[in-house]
Amino acid sequence: MPLHLIKLSVGTESIDDIALWQTERVRQMKRDGLKPELFHRTFQMPKRRDELLDGGSIYWVIKGVVQARQRLVDLREGTREDGTPCTLLILERTLVPVRPTPRRAFQGWRYLGPDDAPADITGNTRDDVAAMPPKLRRELAELGLL
Repeated sequence: MPLHLIKLSVGTESIDDIALWQTERVRQMKRDGLKPELFHRTFQMPKRRDELLDGGSIYWVIKGVVQARQRLVDLREGTREDGTPCTLLILERTLVPVRPTPRRAFQGWRYLGPDDAPADITGNTRDDVAAMPPKLRRELAELGLL
């Protein structure tokens, strides 16, 4: 079973915000002549790399609620713009909405076991939650109704 990461998406209001920001980042890379790939920089290299790359995802906490995930494609050493070393979490471009789950704030990232990971919301299921607007899903999750 794959292991996952969970991370706060600071400064975003919705899944659409993350998608817009990532789309712009890819456009900028193309303009700069770089290989367009999505990544998130972090200080620490996860020690459980092989488990994460065996189908793991990063789950995004937006406004105190886990709302989406992206599959982890690779973990690499990298550098920040100021030259300091970091770890690059290479992400698949697809953002998958998940069942909204409240989550308290924390710093950095945390491991998330497969049994604790929120289920995907898919449009081809009979799940009524999939038909709800994202804002309503978040509000119901914050009230503990989802």
